[in-house]
Amino acid sequence: MTFAVTVQPAARMRGRVRPPGDKSISHRYAMLAAIATGPSTIHGYSTGADCGSTLACLRALGVPIDQIGRDPVTGLDLEILGLQLGGLQRPSSTLDAGNSGSTMRMLSGLLAAHAFRSMITGDDSLRRRPMRRVIVPLERMGARIMSDNGRPPMTILGSGRPTAIDFQPDVPSAQVKSAVLLAGLHADGMTRVVEPLPTRDHTERALEAFGVQVERAGTAVAIRGGQRLIGGTLHVPGDISSAAFWMVAAAALPGSEITVEHVGLNPSRTGIIDVLRRMGADISAIVGHPRAGEPIGTLTVRHGGLVAAEILPGEVPGVIDELPVLAALATHGGELAVSGAQELRVKESDRIAALADGLRRMGGDIDEQPDGFHVRGRNRLRGGEVDANNDHRLAMAFAIAALGASGPTVIHDAGAAAVSYPDFFSVLESLRA
Repeated sequence: MTFAVTVQPAARMRGRVRPPGDKSISHRYAMLAAIATGPSTIHGYSTGADCGSTLACLRALGVPIDQIGRDPVTGLDLEILGLQLGGLQRPSSTLDAGNSGSTMRMLSGLLAAHAFRSMITGDDSLRRRPMRRVIVPLERMGARIMSDNGRPPMTILGSGRPTAIDFQPDVPSAQVKSAVLLAGLHADGMTRVVEPLPTRDHTERALEAFGVQVERAGTAVAIRGGQRLIGGTLHVPGDISSAAFWMVAAAALPGSEITVEHVGLNPSRTGIIDVLRRMGADISAIVGHPRAGEPIGTLTVRHGGLVAAEILPGEVPGVIDELPVLAALATHGGELAVSGAQELRVKESDRIAALADGLRRMGGDIDEQPDGFHVRGRNRLRGGEVDANNDHRLAMAFAIAALGASGPTVIHDAGAAAVSYPDFFSVLESLRA
């Protein structure tokens, strides 16, 4: 969906909001339910287009999926009948992952473990993204994968009986770790992934929720192949990466206060809270009872005086999705330096270049570096015209930056927000006070 949205400056932002179902967890629950024994019911599945791509691919692989409910706030309720380990069916046509790197990389792990040929592609943006990092370990496990010089589309000839491996990725990536573990479920023996830095652990928690024994030690995670997954009832918490936009909006504008309800507080994802506090935000958290091993709670964020902060390479994996909106916060009078974030250059867009270009067009002061950026919020943004470059997180980050400008901001390609948060712009307007 391509259209432009004009965002007017705001005096303050106040209210209560429940973010959409967590995108990362939704993908994983659907994929594991597809290879489980028996039915699974998933409540609060993300309505974002990326997670819809995962469902479309699973249906094309023969998985029965029924939508049994839909709530505009909480998301979709699904019933998925699992086909058991090795039970996916050869698709009759090319699988389309849309804009979703999560779908392509993690589903490749399942496809590599099935003895049939499949092809998976995506939109123009996804076809520019690197896949060699997932191709290498899956080929070591016995699959044959053809690609466009390491980029989609990929043709995967699965082995049917993968080889268990010990794998040490060069770049920390929860998607690559997950692809190897999903293939490893079908292998004989123990598959182990040792990461250079810890990444989000939703796959490990989800596997345990489906009855799989997972071994963890430091940055290593291992599973024994052949374990049976048992279907059940799962509740997807609200997406903290989506909530981050409202957390930043509250932190940015004097007099603001926003409460975010039913949000996932997985420790591998709460780096955003630590960084916001360092930048001056006032945040209180109430943690409720975990569901399927995922902590869920309520966050209240209030404006505090913004101060300079730095994000170092060791912190980057924990806040990789939130870096654009943290840059937007710095334009409201703070300062933020980020290094070790070269992964941003191979996301839905080159997020460093596109972020720097957009903020400069709004009057921002930002230095672009090979592995990060430095934003100084000494002068108020003036607004202007920016392009989201078909990147959902940039579309939303520019909108949060625009709240503090002296004039309106036109965001082209704003429809990209629907990839993860279809109602973002309507919620934005509802929080103006």
